[in-house]
Amino acid sequence: MKPQVICIANQKGGVGKTTTAVNLAAGLALLGAETLLIDLDPQANATSGLGLDPRAERRGLYHALIGMGDIDDLRRPVPDVPRLSVLPSNSDLFGAEVELVDAIAREFRLKEALERMTARPRFVLIDCPPSLGLLTVNALTASDSVLVPLQCEYYALEGLSQLMQTIQLIQRRLNPNLTLEAILLTMFDQRNNLSHLVAADARQHFGDKVLDVEIPRNVRLSESPSHGKSIHHYDRASRGAHAYRRVAELLIERHAPDLARSQVS
Repeated sequence: MKPQVICIANQKGGVGKTTTAVNLAAGLALLGAETLLIDLDPQANATSGLGLDPRAERRGLYHALIGMGDIDDLRRPVPDVPRLSVLPSNSDLFGAEVELVDAIAREFRLKEALERMTARPRFVLIDCPPSLGLLTVNALTASDSVLVPLQCEYYALEGLSQLMQTIQLIQRRLNPNLTLEAILLTMFDQRNNLSHLVAADARQHFGDKVLDVEIPRNVRLSESPSHGKSIHHYDRASRGAHAYRRVAELLIERHAPDLARSQVS
């Protein structure tokens, strides 16, 4: 069975991409879905956020992109999270975009690496860097769909237009099957009128592509990466954990209905 490959992208920084990638990946695994998280950001925050030390990971995504290793051998199991593995990043990835500039089919390197996998997780999530450079283009080319975290702040929708243009360009030239999975509202403050206004505007523009679940501003969500744990393992009773679990449930209902049925039975 082919994995469902979803990249988590927004060229803006600080909108909750890595928080979403880590906690959604862990949530899917806890619900029974074999999941691989690919850390495509040279800052390696998804790697460290799941309890792995990027400085100790001498081999990882960089080697898969340049053809010096296979994902099957490079991915690492996540401590204390059955069914979840991570393809780690480290500082080597900073040079990947430069090294791949003159490479043949440079936009397809990640897609080709995924196609070489013999392991078949149900979900592959890709945590993209905060840019629309070659690494993000690789993610969009390799993915079935894009999940866009949208911070509930002023100018949020204006910043989204460039990403949407890039997605359309990828659809025309590199990956005609790419779809918009959903827009996920992040850092939602129930007490703040601006959060409600941004949510209303997003739903007006994108309709049911905006998930009904909002990720709240939550101290426990901010604390969990420093402990190398997802929110589900750091504070499973927190509002952030409940929100990300619900997003994971929605993805399983959409893409792995057999698992959704087993949860009910």
